[in-house]
Amino acid sequence: MSQFALEVKELTKTIGKKTIVDDVSFQVERGEIFGLLGPNGAGKTTIIRMIVSLINRTGGTVLVNGHDLDESFTKAMNELGAIVENPEFYKYLSGYKNLRHYARMALSDITEERLNEVTKLVGLENAIHDKVRTYSLGMRQRLGVAQAILHKPSILILDEPTNGLDPQGIREFRDYLRLLASQGTSVLVSSHLLSEMQLMCDRFAIIEKGKLIHISSMHHENETSEALEVKTIEVELSDPALASKLLKEQMTDVKVTNNKGNRITLSARKEQIPRINKLFVENEIDVFEILNVKATLEDRFLEITNKGKKEQMI
Repeated sequence: MSQFALEVKELTKTIGKKTIVDDVSFQVERGEIFGLLGPNGAGKTTIIRMIVSLINRTGGTVLVNGHDLDESFTKAMNELGAIVENPEFYKYLSGYKNLRHYARMALSDITEERLNEVTKLVGLENAIHDKVRTYSLGMRQRLGVAQAILHKPSILILDEPTNGLDPQGIREFRDYLRLLASQGTSVLVSSHLLSEMQLMCDRFAIIEKGKLIHISSMHHENETSEALEVKTIEVELSDPALASKLLKEQMTDVKVTNNKGNRITLSARKEQIPRINKLFVENEIDVFEILNVKATLEDRFLEITNKGKKEQMI
């Protein structure tokens, strides 16, 4: 058994003289949710289409649970489940009959017990015998996940899976993916919804103009943010104007970056925070709340992509 559910090595796609995907390599570990981030047109969907063999690769190697797509295509594809764009079903059939139809096409036997198991896993047990034409978009997405994991793949691949879902549907979908990962199924998901990916993923890669420009664990990003010498904090207090004036006069190395309503946002070192609070209290400014403002994945994404643009201009 391979250490990784998915390995992508030097993946390349060219059309004519244009390079769409340029030498992309990454691995997806077992039981993790790995995110492909990038703006529309960055090459995420092309990467996924090459992995699932919907389009040919110009170069590179894809291993699914250790099986090379070029050398052991059938074995590799049997270890893979995927939803690329919106899942399509026979709308005049019930959800159950659709799943049974796909089960008959699997290489291994899909038991009735397995059908019931995946139906319950995605929360469709009360609607599985209804016709698919009566399903909401969120229900069709869940049925798509059920179909994709029927054969117990090592990795589930999803391209923009939350497109069109309402906030409740997005949250439910995220919960299903976390449950799958906890049971050992790896997930590769592409999206441009950074706030959602921050809640969903264990690790992520940023794709820009066909190139992989950054790869990191979400946990590491949070640790890096915590370890920064200068922190961004938000303070709610009774007299923000006086507070800003005192900081400017007595703590010149503390920068006030925003002053709105009864809150100020400032940049300071961790050891300065007690002194700042003491300064306010001694000057009879009531301090109601001090919050540490953590950098979001969106902040990190913009920092990395903007850095790349600046480097290209130099």
